[in-house]
Amino acid sequence: MKGWIKQIRRFALVLCCTTLSFFHSQARAETAGNVVHTSAKAAVLIERTTGNILLCANENAPLPMASTTKVMTALMALELGNLDDVVTVGRNAYGVPGTSIYLSMGEQITLKDLLYGLLMASGNDAAVAIAEHIGGDVDTFCRMMTERAAELGCQDTVFINPHGLPADGHHTTAYDLALIAREAMNHPLFREIVSTSRASIPWEGRSYNRILNNKNRLLTDYEGATGIKTGYTKAAGRCLVFGAQRDGMEVIGVVLCCGDWFDEAARLMDTGFAKYDFFTALNEGECVRQIPVVDGVAQTVSVVAGDLLAAPLPKGYLPAMELELPETLPAGLPAGEAVGAARLLLDGQVLHSVPLLTGDTVGQRDYGYELKRFWRLWPNQAEEMAQ
Repeated sequence: MKGWIKQIRRFALVLCCTTLSFFHSQARAETAGNVVHTSAKAAVLIERTTGNILLCANENAPLPMASTTKVMTALMALELGNLDDVVTVGRNAYGVPGTSIYLSMGEQITLKDLLYGLLMASGNDAAVAIAEHIGGDVDTFCRMMTERAAELGCQDTVFINPHGLPADGHHTTAYDLALIAREAMNHPLFREIVSTSRASIPWEGRSYNRILNNKNRLLTDYEGATGIKTGYTKAAGRCLVFGAQRDGMEVIGVVLCCGDWFDEAARLMDTGFAKYDFFTALNEGECVRQIPVVDGVAQTVSVVAGDLLAAPLPKGYLPAMELELPETLPAGLPAGEAVGAARLLLDGQVLHSVPLLTGDTVGQRDYGYELKRFWRLWPNQAEEMAQ
C-alpha cells in the first residue's frame, strides 16, 4: 500500500494571476514590505487562520511583557486543567503584590472563576493559585509554560513567573506572544472571557460577588474587537495583546512598551484591514477531485480538504493553488486518510497549506468480494445463458 506514495506528482492550478503589471508590482511590494512605523518598542499583526505576519516592527526583540504573561498562564490552565476543579488558595497566592482579586488563604474557588479573575481583573494572586494547582509549584509551572511556548514556535520566550511582575530573564517577543494568543483563541472559554467587559464571580465568605471590569478599551471603542489582554509595569511599559474580526478576516496583534497602546493597536488593525483581504480557496470537507482506486469495490474515491484553505492577500491580488495528489490510490484506505496536500501560493511563496483526505472508505476487491458478487449476479447470468 505504501507504493502509491511514490506516484505522487505535483501540479499547479492557477486561479488568477492576470492583473495589470502595475498592480502586480504593487502587490509584490506589499507582500515584502510589511514593516511599519510604530510608537511601540515592538509590534506585530498576524492573521489568525494562517499565523501569517501582516505588519511588524522589531517583532523578534526579547522584551518584558508584564501581565500579557497571563495569556500563557490561561492557555496552560485550559489545556491541562479541569474547569470545574475546586482550587484551594495557598500561602504563596495570598497577598501577591500588584493587581489582585483579593483571594483569601484557604479560600476555595473553581478554576473557571480563577480564569475570569486572571484575564479580566489581571489578578496576580489568581495566576499563582492557577500555577500551583496545575504545576504543583510555581517553578514547575513556569518551566511547563516555557516548554509549551517553544512547542508553539516561540523562539525567544522564557517565563520566570505566571503573572508578569518584573523578574530577570522573564521575556518574550511581540511575535512569540502573538503565537501564544493565537493558540489561546482556539479555546471558546478564553475567547468568551477576553471579550467580556464586565462579569462577577463568587467571593467566599461574603454575601456579594467579586465584580470584574475589563480594562481593554478596544472592546467598546473598536468595531469587531475580540479582546485580548492588557499589561503594565514600570519596567515593561504598557503592553497589549489585541484582536478583531472584520469581513471574514480575524487578526491578532501585540504592542510592547507602547505609551498610546489602544490608539496604536487600533491604527495597526485599521492598516491591516485596509491592506489585506481574506481569500478562501477551499472549505473544510470540500471535494477537490475523484481519484481512481486500484482493485477497489468502487472505481473512484473522493478527496476532500482536511481544513479551511484560506489566507490573507494584498487587496486586489489572487493566488495560485497547488494540489499534490497521487494519480491512483490503493483500495482499503480508511476515510480521513491523508493522501496529499493543497497549498495557496503568492509569487511562489506558500501562504497556507492543508492536508487532502479520503472522503470515503473503499473496500478491497478480494476473493470473498468476488464470490459474493458472483452469486449475486448468478440468477441474471443463468437466465441469459438459458436464452
